[in-house]
Amino acid sequence: MKLARYNNLETQYPTTFSSMLDKFFNDSIGQNVKQFTPAVDIAEENDKYDVHVSVPGMKKSDFHLEIVDGRLTISGERKMEEKKEGKNFHSIETHFGSFSRSFYLPEDVQVENISAKYEDGLLKVTLPKTEKKINKATIEVK
Repeated sequence: MKLARYNNLETQYPTTFSSMLDKFFNDSIGQNVKQFTPAVDIAEENDKYDVHVSVPGMKKSDFHLEIVDGRLTISGERKMEEKKEGKNFHSIETHFGSFSRSFYLPEDVQVENISAKYEDGLLKVTLPKTEKKINKATIEVK
């Protein structure tokens, strides 16, 4: 058996005009409906965890947060602004579309007291911790 060198040019450059059109329409038109992944920062303090999701340009009503089996799921959709007459975009680098991020919650989170607010392009989710119970006992030596 003879080894053949892998030629990945076939995947980069279509060999027929039909496959070139397919690649063009599948790769460029589908860009706006693809999911994007917003940046998330997670910090811990003595009494809480903070989750900050960077999603500028959204409304409070565009978010959906739910907890199922100890997993927090933050999802939503960032919609592209409607095209206005006389406005021609030369470049669009902002990501649009739906997103979903999930995080397993630590056992010390008070699920019933979780809060969320949206301001300055950040969705801020606060996960308060339960107070640590210190079991202390004195044992008398007899």
